[in-house]
Amino acid sequence: MTAVAIFVKTPGYSPIKTRLARTIGRERAELCHQKSAACVLEVVRQSGLTGYWAVAEAEAIDHPQWQSLPRIAQGEGSLGERMQRVHDALVQEHGSAILVGADLPQLQAVDLILAADWLNYHKPRSVLGPAQDGGFWLFGANHWYSESAWTSVRYSQADTADQFIRALNVGEWKRLVTRRDIDQSSDIAPVVAELNQLPEPSQRQQEFATWLSELSNA
Repeated sequence: MTAVAIFVKTPGYSPIKTRLARTIGRERAELCHQKSAACVLEVVRQSGLTGYWAVAEAEAIDHPQWQSLPRIAQGEGSLGERMQRVHDALVQEHGSAILVGADLPQLQAVDLILAADWLNYHKPRSVLGPAQDGGFWLFGANHWYSESAWTSVRYSQADTADQFIRALNVGEWKRLVTRRDIDQSSDIAPVVAELNQLPEPSQRQQEFATWLSELSNA
């Protein structure tokens, strides 16, 4: 069965949401990361897929905050190297893997199920959820890619998703809907709107939408 890795950082071990922290403060940015990660965790559980925390810091792999799922270390290196390491390990273990960030609280179980169904195939397939800023909020595949493919992409650019697809151009691809993740304060209102538009938001998603709205009005 397809595995889902949620990429997270641990407060007190790494800087978290630095662009967001510049406007709302470090403590609230860390809390935003934690609350958003909790929403993503809930959705992964709803999907029925096997979930993992992909923890950025080796020394925090057994932190109490990450006890709710099996953990896998991101390891050292660039974002591309860390994503490849996690993805390859889970493909080897489960046959296919999906990577998501913790900053997409409006994620839905149907997104993960749709991606996993697409990857349940005997030939190479990949899936990508593009983000509004040009990056991506989800990537999955049922096979391995070379290290050079992962590391040749310039991340955090307006064309990162397009670069990524060109670099990892093997087999069939599926694009999911474009969504907005939380990187800076200007993302808060659009993410609240997406949360409020969910057909069946969970209680945790509703509570987080309220918290974000209060945060933006503070």
